[in-house]
Amino acid sequence: MTEILLLIISLGVILLGAELFVNGVEWLGKLFDLSEGAVGSVLAAVGTALPETLIPIIAIIFGQEKAGHEIGIGAILGAPLMLSTLAMFVTGVAVVGFRHKRTHGIKVVADYNTMSRDLLFFVIVFAVAVLAGMIPPEYRFIQLIIALVLVAGYIWYVWVLLNEDRHNGEDEDMPVCYFARSYDEPPRYRVFLQVIIALGFIIYGANLFVDSVYHIAILYSVPAFVLALIITPIATELPEKLNSVIWISREKDTLALGNITGAMVFQSSLIPALGIFLTDWQLTSSALLVALLALTSAGFLYLELKNKKHISAWMLLLAGAFYVVFLVAVFQGYIR
Repeated sequence: MTEILLLIISLGVILLGAELFVNGVEWLGKLFDLSEGAVGSVLAAVGTALPETLIPIIAIIFGQEKAGHEIGIGAILGAPLMLSTLAMFVTGVAVVGFRHKRTHGIKVVADYNTMSRDLLFFVIVFAVAVLAGMIPPEYRFIQLIIALVLVAGYIWYVWVLLNEDRHNGEDEDMPVCYFARSYDEPPRYRVFLQVIIALGFIIYGANLFVDSVYHIAILYSVPAFVLALIITPIATELPEKLNSVIWISREKDTLALGNITGAMVFQSSLIPALGIFLTDWQLTSSALLVALLALTSAGFLYLELKNKKHISAWMLLLAGAFYVVFLVAVFQGYIR
């Protein structure tokens, strides 16, 4: 009962942090004259990706070598899978739920350039990271070169987004800053303070959630790799999901999707690069199946975006089907 109570408390902490964070990064974008694409895909995505970033690093460095590497690699591959499937599904549910108050109904009309760039970057870079896991150990130097390329690719991505022009009308309906309610334009230090405190809530809540779920899962003897693939990403991706639901309800589709796709870019480049540097990065057939599901889901989303210039709620819901395939594979023993 104690662990269940902690789960409920942790969800409340994450929800509070997500609301403060969403509000804070919107104001950061306005104060620094950044595009919505940069706010959603860089500031929001990287900020809320901190919990799932720390887990594989801690597992690999401080865990027992074999189990630690399994948990680390599982968390590294599980995050892109969760973002490209379950997070998209939750966003699709939010779109359907708020369709009557949305101007575009079930269409998610986000910035085309940002979304297409994010999804294409993810498909290419994550595929490269996965292919690196198929290189034999005797060619380790090739893996290290690939890791450097992944890091350079993400640096280029951030540079492009931060130098994008801000579109007119992005400042409409700005909510009041929670830490500066009496100001029409809040001081920067108050916005920074709000974002930092929000991140503290998110990280603390996510870690509390992971710890509680971990103790519950131990009772059922869940293998370390599967635990890392299922439990950890679901818990640590909660901030992205909650942020996106909030933004969907406010018709800020670029922020809603950019929050997820930006995290996908981050999780497909810098984090696999860390995995390559810190482990031997030899991916099993189970790991390759997980990666293939993530790439396929993202590929479908990219194709619809290219063809229709928007993503429908139904395609977001379809992304959830790939997560169902993953769960079936786990319970059938194909992933272990």
